[in-house]
Amino acid sequence: MTTDRVQTGLRLDYVMLRKITIIAKKQMRSLNSQLEFIIKNCVEQYEKENGEINLEEDLD
Repeated sequence: MTTDRVQTGLRLDYVMLRKITIIAKKQMRSLNSQLEFIIKNCVEQYEKENGEINLEEDLD
């Protein structure tokens, strides 16, 4: 099965990880799904305030 998802490592403070895990459980999501949800909302909010992000921009 092909997927467009990229696996990445993420380092979190232990307390933050526990809190997000609890939120995920209360929202009936996996930790991964909860993190994707948080990131998606963050990007949407940023683009709402600053305009769409151009993926062709140089990140240097």
